[in-house]
Amino acid sequence: MRSYSLIQALLRTVLLLPAFWIGMAQADDQAQRRIQEEVWALPLPLPTFAYLARPVGEGPFPLVIMNHGVSLNPTERSFFPLVEFRDAAKWFARQGYLVVAPVGPGFGASAIDIPERGIYGPFFSKVGKCANPNFRDAGLAVAQADLWIIQYMVAEKRVLPDGVIVVGQSAGGWASIALSSLNPPQVKAIITFAAGRGGRVDGKPNNNCAPDKLVETTGEFGRTSRVPMLWIYIENDTFFGPALSQRMHQAFTAAGGKAEYHLMPPFGNEGHYFIGSPDAIPIWSPLVSTFLDKLK
Repeated sequence: MRSYSLIQALLRTVLLLPAFWIGMAQADDQAQRRIQEEVWALPLPLPTFAYLARPVGEGPFPLVIMNHGVSLNPTERSFFPLVEFRDAAKWFARQGYLVVAPVGPGFGASAIDIPERGIYGPFFSKVGKCANPNFRDAGLAVAQADLWIIQYMVAEKRVLPDGVIVVGQSAGGWASIALSSLNPPQVKAIITFAAGRGGRVDGKPNNNCAPDKLVETTGEFGRTSRVPMLWIYIENDTFFGPALSQRMHQAFTAAGGKAEYHLMPPFGNEGHYFIGSPDAIPIWSPLVSTFLDKLK
């Protein structure tokens, strides 16, 4: 236990350090804008590592936050990569945004979960049992982390105080839908890829945990959500297939939410990870550009 306490102390020390730069400015042959990549330690109420991509220069820049998905397996969470959507983040950076892609609580170095020894990692995205899952609070917990990031980055004067874009995939997309229900004034738009919770129960394709409850909760978020949103799903997503995602969209918009829905053709062997592939950028980027251009 003494060695574990030492590890905890060292981790806290590292996380509370100012942001540190590890990337080099780079130019892409196909893009004129030069960008640089960095890793920051954000001193939030829950200290957080984050990957950043931004244009070279002083800024301030408009902010993009990218929320990743989740795993309910603590071992898988411990091996979670620091950078999951690097190519997508670099695309946004080349459009002039400062991109923050946080590693969520309970992932990577903080994914320590040993119940038999009374040790639990700070993982707040559990939904409970499928008989009565709490999709709402799991989404709002990550949404709160986004609000902390916005507050911190604005206070640091690295980003503009409004016009924030939030992007999320899978459970990160679900958290982004939850965030929209709070209508934070700094957030201009939200973009989700394969958003949802409770997909592939027991690892089985198209086997969802309480899909009716997921649709119901989506409608609850829609009652108060007024942020313009773009929802992107893929036909061969075995976590949240077309029938379920269309039900979610119908419930959300019928309740008053503003969401543009697009169902993309099958992509690869598993469409759920669409945003993670560099080959998908030419497919989704025109949709995202058109959506954002309409908000200017």
